[in-house]
Amino acid sequence: MWSNNSAAPFLLTGFLGSEAIHHWISIPFFMIYFFILLGNGTLFFLIWNDSSLHEPMYYFLAMLAGTDLGMTLTTMPTVLGVLLLDQREISQGACFTQSYFIHTLAIVESGVLLAMAYDRFIAIRTPLRYNSILTNSRVMKVGLGVLLRGFMSIVPPIMPLYWFPYCRSHVLSHAFCLHQDVMKLACADITFNRVYPVILVALTFFLDALIILFSYILILKTVMGIASREERAKALNTCVSHISSVLVFYITVIGLTFIHRFGKHAPHVVHITMSYVYFLFPPFMNPIIYSMKTKQIQRGFIRLFSLHNRA
Repeated sequence: MWSNNSAAPFLLTGFLGSEAIHHWISIPFFMIYFFILLGNGTLFFLIWNDSSLHEPMYYFLAMLAGTDLGMTLTTMPTVLGVLLLDQREISQGACFTQSYFIHTLAIVESGVLLAMAYDRFIAIRTPLRYNSILTNSRVMKVGLGVLLRGFMSIVPPIMPLYWFPYCRSHVLSHAFCLHQDVMKLACADITFNRVYPVILVALTFFLDALIILFSYILILKTVMGIASREERAKALNTCVSHISSVLVFYITVIGLTFIHRFGKHAPHVVHITMSYVYFLFPPFMNPIIYSMKTKQIQRGFIRLFSLHNRA
């Protein structure tokens, strides 16, 4: 119907072959989205309102929660629209915009995790200078830099999507728009759109992961130099939550990359499932990790609920 119309909307795809049970599949998705919004929203609200959490570590955590909320709100409408309402059509402009925010927020999340590693590095390597180094103005500059890197670096590959002709099939392979999915439908030279993302991934995700790894090697070296076993355990315990979030994020990134690169013969459902794991698992786990492993967050939740009960 739309195959010869370049300006026609794209068609999103849920779970191929399981369309008859999409409404049942939507139930766990709805629950996961609900808990992601509840967990990250509560965490963001808690840090915003609790003055005892107005420290660099928790400012970066609020940025992480905000990024996870943004990612969830970007993908949720189309995913639930496809599964619940069989609403597959999406205009090209809306699709490109969704793609822009999905990839931008992924880079922002990687940058926030890097900033949190820097925070832990300063806190353990130079604890006496922590407050003088990570001032509120410096935290704001780091946060702004992370946001600008994410929002600016994705513009070059997304902009060409607006003027590419689309004369092939308009069917996408996911229930949301991804740059690599859309560009394959273009009837144009997409060399730049193939090469640029590879370079960008190397300079963001890969480089961020290397710097985080290097920072923890230095942290570990510092901790091993502490004479007291209790102090060593206390220092390492402040890093457990961040390490857990880093592992959750980068393991899903690596898993999705391997599936796309080396799993060409894997069933379609494997590709789709890995993409949902990538977008849903880190935002779902981060509030759980920090509420379970960070005592200040636990105390903040207790104060929040005690105030609510009194009201």
